Amino acid sequence: MVVLRLTRVGKKNHSTFRIIASDKRKDTLGTYLELLGSYDPHATPNRIEVNADRVKYWLSVGAQPSDSVHNLLVEKGIISSPKKVIAKAPAAAPVEAEAAPATESTPAA
Repeated sequence: MVVLRLTRVGKKNHSTFRIIASDKRKDTLGTYLELLGSYDPHATPNRIEVNADRVKYWLSVGAQPSDSVHNLLVEKGIISSPKKVIAKAPAAAPVEAEAAPATESTPAA
């Protein structure tokens, strides 16, 4: 199955992403089928460059975009559907240290 997804490139602490078409089973850092565009989240406003004709081709032959790529394509107006909600991993619950039971002292009479 072919998926449209992001692969990370760029310097440390200043990542940019490529939008690629690749086999779902392959690593994003390896070879891919086609480079479709780029995304720079650090630019103001975010810079999204996409080859719309090629993206439409891949979608027509059954490629599935990841949630992030889907939202980027909706922003560019290539896909006309609502954005998908991307669920973030829940933060770890804070560990509460059990306090030692307080002992009440009774005054000696």
